Amino acid sequence: MAPLIAMVLILISLPLQAAPILILGDSLSAGYGMPENEGWVNLLRKKLPQHTLINGSVSGETSAGALRRLPALLDSVEPQLIFIELGANDGLRGFPTTQLKQNLTQIIKLSQERGALILLSNIMVPPNYGPRYAKQFTQVYQDIAKEQQITLVPFFLKDIITHPELMQNDGIHPNAKAQPQIAAFIQPWLLGEL
Repeated sequence: MAPLIAMVLILISLPLQAAPILILGDSLSAGYGMPENEGWVNLLRKKLPQHTLINGSVSGETSAGALRRLPALLDSVEPQLIFIELGANDGLRGFPTTQLKQNLTQIIKLSQERGALILLSNIMVPPNYGPRYAKQFTQVYQDIAKEQQITLVPFFLKDIITHPELMQNDGIHPNAKAQPQIAAFIQPWLLGEL
């Protein structure tokens, strides 16, 4: 009986590792243009040691590409929470907003079928695509959040993109100086959903 009690005490004393959090995004989450350890996802790993953060982000990723990769990610990661940061490349390529909405909705539904909680990041396109397209693009995220009853996280670059010192030379991607600010912005959203 004593060995059984000892085993139970050992198991109780082990730190509980929460189910993984999957970051499903594009270059904004993949740490484009900098070493991986400087990206916001890696910075959050250090702030949230009790959680396993898996970065499933790929530079250049579209919503369609992420949808194709999703089943394999769900099988291998089995995430408790998925932070979806997708759509920037759809917008930069001028893809129809109806296609973006369809892909994001399918990603959310497939993830929820596996029991994952969802956080959807709002994305904004540059104004040079015209106000009509920009408005339709932003509306996609608001509509999805309402229809799927999920949390919509404000675009994490909104207050960064206006500061050139926080952006890379392309004016699209945040630099290493911006990464701690992004991590600090996203952390409470992740913790609030768990």
